[in-house]
Amino acid sequence: MTHASALDSGTFTLGGDLPVRRLGFGTMQLTGPGVWGFPADRAGAVRLLRRAVELGVNFFDTADSYGPDAAEQLLREALHPYPNDLVIATKVGLTRSGPNRWGGDARPAYIRKQIESSLRNLGLEQIPLYQLHRIDPRVPLAEQIGALEELRTEGKIRHIGLSQVGVAEIRAAQRTAPIVSVQNLYNLGDRDSEDVLQYAEAAGMAFIPWYPLATGRLALGGGPLDRIAHRTGAAPAQLALAWLLRRSPVMLPIPGTSSQRHLEENVAAAAVELSDAGYAALSQASRPR
Repeated sequence: MTHASALDSGTFTLGGDLPVRRLGFGTMQLTGPGVWGFPADRAGAVRLLRRAVELGVNFFDTADSYGPDAAEQLLREALHPYPNDLVIATKVGLTRSGPNRWGGDARPAYIRKQIESSLRNLGLEQIPLYQLHRIDPRVPLAEQIGALEELRTEGKIRHIGLSQVGVAEIRAAQRTAPIVSVQNLYNLGDRDSEDVLQYAEAAGMAFIPWYPLATGRLALGGGPLDRIAHRTGAAPAQLALAWLLRRSPVMLPIPGTSSQRHLEENVAAAAVELSDAGYAALSQASRPR
């Protein structure tokens, strides 16, 4: 199982021209405590990212606010010059003032400043997928998306994505620019974004679930996840990822970790096949509230 590859997760074509393996990697956990600074074992983080590529991962999600800058710089340190098929998605719109302290800024001037920082950090001339980390309530949405669309027209962004939004916000953003992905909280224990997933499916947009390994009460002893884990020998986290991958062809889970063992376990989830009965049991038990 540990020798499975992310290739087993299948592929999805972002924006119609960027094929990625559906099981990706999120970099937030590679930073220091409180998502602040570099990790104590920086060399270990570099080895982990390289191991992810060896395991077939070619879609990496990061953000300028992770560190800040640290996660983007680790990607460059580990993987640059990048393999031709590697796709990096980064985000703008959250600010940092200290460990576990988050603010927001999506003013057009700030977005323009941060795109230059991300391009330098990552060693890229164009960001493959640039996502608005959060909508800034102080700025008209059309201005935020308009700034991203200007950068796309200039060639600094290939595709635009959104994060933690509702269907109405996606539709509003689409009036200003093409949107190819949405990244929302979604997992077996929290399916409140089911309507957004359904919209993404209908529109052919990628749906990137953050916090994909959360299972909530389903992993409790005697629960459906626990029962299936005992029956199949798969870990609960692997079943949670297998369920996400089966849930929708537009689903791109990005589990993150700082442990090579967990990385290999997560990637092995791509080869876990849920039975129809197992999938139905988990789906029923985790119905949206």
